[in-house]
Amino acid sequence: MSAQAGSVEIHYLRPPEQLDVYAQPVAHDAGDYVVTYLAAAARAKDAKVGERVVLQPGSPVVWFTYRGEVWHDVGRFHLADGTFTGCYANVLTPVKMEEGRWETTDLFLDVWLGSDGVVEVLDRDELEAAVRDGIVTPDLAARAEAEAERLAALARAGAWPPAHVREWTLARVRQALGEKG
Repeated sequence: MSAQAGSVEIHYLRPPEQLDVYAQPVAHDAGDYVVTYLAAAARAKDAKVGERVVLQPGSPVVWFTYRGEVWHDVGRFHLADGTFTGCYANVLTPVKMEEGRWETTDLFLDVWLGSDGVVEVLDRDELEAAVRDGIVTPDLAARAEAEAERLAALARAGAWPPAHVREWTLARVRQALGEKG
């Protein structure tokens, strides 16, 4: 696979009807995973895990998206100044990857592994509300919960994220894309 393969448009559905579209350059296509880069998160306010700020408006994020039946993606989160804060997994439907266009649906749960080693499963309340409101089926919710718990257990055991997530730092992605800073 090529080291750099252009860009991709990611169609990310947050049920029931919020569709976000992200255009991101591809820094690396390894075959089973693709590394993309969000240079500046379009956020209105800081994202926090507990009381800790993990992502700010304008923060860069390195994303890892997987081919096949993988029920999550992974982001390397940073502050706006580029300080690494941790790894964040969105639990989602396996991504449908077509040339230049990807589609997936968020399943509400997220797994956080902070740079301090703290592991948390986030947004269980959102998944419970989605089930209660008929937005997500109980079977799909169980699948999402199992994936979140699997990732959290691996993180607690020191076996997640995989080596390629640790290797593709912000500096490496910026270098691959020919970006300064």
